[in-house]
Amino acid sequence: MEEVRVFPLTCAVQNYAWGKAGLDSEVAKLVVGGDPLAVIDEKPYAELWMGAHPKGDAQIKDNRITQTTLGQWIAHYPACLGSKVKDAFQGQLPFLFKVLSVNTALSIQAHPNKDLAARLHAQFPEHYPDTNHKPEMAIALTRFQGLCGFRPVEEILAFLQRVPEFHALVGNEAAEELQHAVGDGARTSQALKKCFTRMMSCEKKVFVDELNELVKRVTEEGAAGKDTSGSNGDLLLRLHSQYPGDIGCFSIYFLNYVVLEPGQAMFLGANEPHAYLYGDCIECMACSDNTVRAGLTRKYIDVSTLCEMLNYSPAPASSKIFPCVQDPSDPCVTLYDPPVPDFTVIKIQVPASVKDYTVAPVDSASILLVIEGDAMATAPAAHSDITMRRGTVLFVSANESLSLHISSPSGMLLFRACSLL
Repeated sequence: MEEVRVFPLTCAVQNYAWGKAGLDSEVAKLVVGGDPLAVIDEKPYAELWMGAHPKGDAQIKDNRITQTTLGQWIAHYPACLGSKVKDAFQGQLPFLFKVLSVNTALSIQAHPNKDLAARLHAQFPEHYPDTNHKPEMAIALTRFQGLCGFRPVEEILAFLQRVPEFHALVGNEAAEELQHAVGDGARTSQALKKCFTRMMSCEKKVFVDELNELVKRVTEEGAAGKDTSGSNGDLLLRLHSQYPGDIGCFSIYFLNYVVLEPGQAMFLGANEPHAYLYGDCIECMACSDNTVRAGLTRKYIDVSTLCEMLNYSPAPASSKIFPCVQDPSDPCVTLYDPPVPDFTVIKIQVPASVKDYTVAPVDSASILLVIEGDAMATAPAAHSDITMRRGTVLFVSANESLSLHISSPSGMLLFRACSLL
């Protein structure tokens, strides 16, 4: 029999402590949507992994296929990736597609480029387990909050003036250097690096004392009805309640606070400092486990590497929203196409007026996730109809199309990850 090249997947769930609990989690809702018999309890449902990552290889839901996991199937039939992708990525699926449901903040972190990843892996393989880069794209499903990139210098200087505890950690010399560097791009980056490194390298007793003093002051000001926004008070108290005594609480004075509305995206390239704070999102990333952390975490931290590697280019929060592009040939399709070859994410929003829709073939293996809507899918490479509903995940081999007969009254919303070389 000819190979089945389009098939549904059962995907791995990660129950990290920072995830939303039970059915508050978009991850859990998608799991039970895709499998109504799934039992959801009150543990955190943090991530849904859709791909062939060895720590969470998707299971194939088609008993006509002898391989049990997606990774095994790709190894058996690498042509499913598409010739360009197969050659460019040595027969591996180059991306991991995810849904994240974030309840408490993830670490202050950045991901190395390939050169740095190779060096870190050679020196510290126990902390940096591979040689690949790890660019990421986050696309909001609900209102999504994060920290991303360095704020404009004027905002950082204003916090240095208004928040004496922050100023104490940076120090007079570094703060003055930053003030005097305004208007000179190269000097500003150098001064910003000095300020951030000084703060992140403070002795623990020093920053814990300053943080406790700041939290006490902001709490008292709030209780007295004063406006604490000049100290970023609400966010400070929230992060301190999650990570008391953590230097990462001060990062809010350096990094942009970014809020994504549903459908908006952030691209996190190499060396971009960031942290997810709250909300639900689609995420796509290159296949790597290389993360350099330095705050808001109980995992291994590597302050010196993080401070050395970062991109110290200040820019406003609005510049961190990644521009998506409407497909000129299909009004239902929006492309999130980052400047890396590993992945592209495609949003497919089919309006209620359309009852038959064709998911076009692309020259790459892809993974398709249903967020909203119901349909019966047919594809020559599936050899049988596939019921699609909220939470359904399909693997679609390269150059295969999919015909949807939509039964839901409000249309469909799908996201698709692929590599458009």
